[in-house]
Amino acid sequence: MNTLSTPDHRHIAVNQIGYATEGAKIAIFSGEAHGFRVINEETEAMVYTGKSGKAIVDKPSGAIVHVADFSGVRTAGRYHLEGDDGHVSASFVIGDKPYGELQQGLLKAFYYYRCGVELTGEFAGPWAHGACHTAEGIVYGQPELTLDSCGGWHDAGDYGKYSGPGAKAISDLLLAYELYPTAFAVSIPLPESDGKTPDVLLECKVELDWLFKMQEPGTGGVYHKLTTLNFPGLDVMPEEDNAELYFSPVSSTATGDFAGVMAMAARVYEPYDQGYARRCLTAAEAAWSWLQQHPEAPGFRNPPGISTGEYGDDTDQDERYWAAAELYRTTGELVYHEAVQALAQLSFPKYSLGWADMGGYGTLTYLLTGESATEKGLYTSLKQGLLAEADRLVRQSREDGYRISLLEEDYIWGSNMLVLNNAMLLLAAEHFSGETAYAACALDHLHYLMGRNVLDISYVTGFGDRPVMHPHHRPSVGDGVADPVPGLVSGGPDRGLHDEYVAEHLQGKPAAQCFADHDLSYSTNEVTIYWNSPAVFVTARFNM
Repeated sequence: MNTLSTPDHRHIAVNQIGYATEGAKIAIFSGEAHGFRVINEETEAMVYTGKSGKAIVDKPSGAIVHVADFSGVRTAGRYHLEGDDGHVSASFVIGDKPYGELQQGLLKAFYYYRCGVELTGEFAGPWAHGACHTAEGIVYGQPELTLDSCGGWHDAGDYGKYSGPGAKAISDLLLAYELYPTAFAVSIPLPESDGKTPDVLLECKVELDWLFKMQEPGTGGVYHKLTTLNFPGLDVMPEEDNAELYFSPVSSTATGDFAGVMAMAARVYEPYDQGYARRCLTAAEAAWSWLQQHPEAPGFRNPPGISTGEYGDDTDQDERYWAAAELYRTTGELVYHEAVQALAQLSFPKYSLGWADMGGYGTLTYLLTGESATEKGLYTSLKQGLLAEADRLVRQSREDGYRISLLEEDYIWGSNMLVLNNAMLLLAAEHFSGETAYAACALDHLHYLMGRNVLDISYVTGFGDRPVMHPHHRPSVGDGVADPVPGLVSGGPDRGLHDEYVAEHLQGKPAAQCFADHDLSYSTNEVTIYWNSPAVFVTARFNM
């Protein structure tokens, strides 16, 4: 029985944004013809002809694919490919820094995620809407206690706000700024843009200011999340979501993430606002104190009556490790260094960058502290482990028909986060080794996100020749605007078919084709801040 399937798409997949003038330029063919030509769309001239390479069976995508290399085209312009079988690729540009507008759009998305403020037409265009979720929130289990809950970013396609995922998103953006500051020289702009503080820091401050409100008064612990009891309907605009808000109980994972991101912010914001930096550090130290007082805190589970996203996590060792590493890097205090070294001996993933497994942030922070300020044995082993993990991702990418590091079983709910987190890890390996091959592999992951995939789709709304148009995102569904809010990263293929829509329509599809551009498919086509944040990091590397 032939298990391969042919999706309904153009059989020439390219990065629908484009390629750097001097860089590699590769398209993936899934049709039968091997001959192709490159057409300049302004002049209609054929500027290059070639043949794609040997066809291989790519099991994750269910396609027979072959690689077409047109790196010889180095003149700036807009192009497309035509195959000898009549198939035509998406239109794309070749230019010096082709991902500048994409990076700006991915970062601007965080403005559209803002909660508690009016999004005005001046900055939001047709996606403007009124202020939302301005009421005080009820502390779960203490119905008489209400607290200011306003601000921050909506987490995803719903209107919940979550401490841990918010910290992951901020940390990606601050890391991008620390490693690639020149990529953030151009203003978006934002309402707060002042020509002094980079816009990326102004936007992160929106979420940081909200996170301060999530720290329990008097204890230093951090509430796990702020949501209504249940999700609102899919067409409900944010300002129409008036159900009561609840602070879910304090969790050790949220507190660890808070300590890590606040210690990081203290360092990054210090040159711009010393008072704010001190406030961040004080909050981080209070959270660390709570962690010290609660060494055996249980993992978080939704309390009775709350059915919104749980973000459950049974281990907090990775969050504590990250917190200790950030506090040590920012303060240089021995107590935090000792904590890092002790926590590093425990068994948890040291190179993961997911909201549940934050150990990779602890490792990157410790390595960024520098060899002279760290324990030599630990520094060496963590660096070797990072490079070994990056080497594994490179090997997997070389075996994949679409040149990315996901195995068939990796096409899970939020697979595009894995694509982007892996690209981040590869770029970290480049930073610590100087080996540009890691960056080339990371760029292949960006190519996949922007259309060089079996479905020939850009997984970022508003960008590319054939972008996602119907994300599971309440404002995009409810606002009456034909186009979705732009710059949002979709979750991507999920072979588990975890929602009713894809379970009905995609049975039997290969893993990388288990995606539906439909607003009912929350398991493949939802959007979140922590899928956008690694995308900003990756594009920033190629906009320096």
